[in-house]
Amino acid sequence: MIFDDDAPETSEETPEEVAEDATEETVEDATDEEEASDEEASDEEASDEEASAESGDAEDGAELTLGEASSEDEEPRTPRQPALIRGKIDRHGVAIGTGRRKTAVARVRITDGDGGMTINGRALDNYFQIERDRLLIEAPLRATEMLGSVNVWVRVNGGGPTGQAGAIVLGIARALQAKNPNLHEALSDGGYLTRDGRMVERKKYGYKKARKSFQFSKR
Repeated sequence: MIFDDDAPETSEETPEEVAEDATEETVEDATDEEEASDEEASDEEASDEEASAESGDAEDGAELTLGEASSEDEEPRTPRQPALIRGKIDRHGVAIGTGRRKTAVARVRITDGDGGMTINGRALDNYFQIERDRLLIEAPLRATEMLGSVNVWVRVNGGGPTGQAGAIVLGIARALQAKNPNLHEALSDGGYLTRDGRMVERKKYGYKKARKSFQFSKR
């Protein structure tokens, strides 16, 4: 005889409950895997930080050694040499330079002396009444620290005071460059060796000035 107690037990769970249990198990497994991967990543980051700290210490040590080595005296830098010298030295040892600005032309001669300057037979203060022009003429001598140690003789003609002052500056700079080529860097940086090519534009036929027209009359 078969009693009811000896009968096999049957699960009373529905298929939906079984599916939910399976999904819960898979989610738990996924979370466990994510936690394990996060732990591995944190371990790798810690090892990378340690390696970077060690490399930083090594770099600091290298910088210290480089700083100690750089304490040695450096060799003095040689000044730039001119590619073209427009002035010249005559047989008597006098430096000659020619400068031009607008329509003015200045011929300059420089010799060793006590700092005198003669322009067309007159002193600098007597020839140029404007202080701006006097300072402009002395600028190349001050830049090269030659003011007071050379005598300057100038013969200039053409143009007005501004044009003559610019021509004298260029002539002095070229004569100083010919006298001592090592002064080229100071003269070039100051712009004293540059020829200013700005001039008055010529008058054209049929115009009142270079570009100004006559008044138009319709009748």
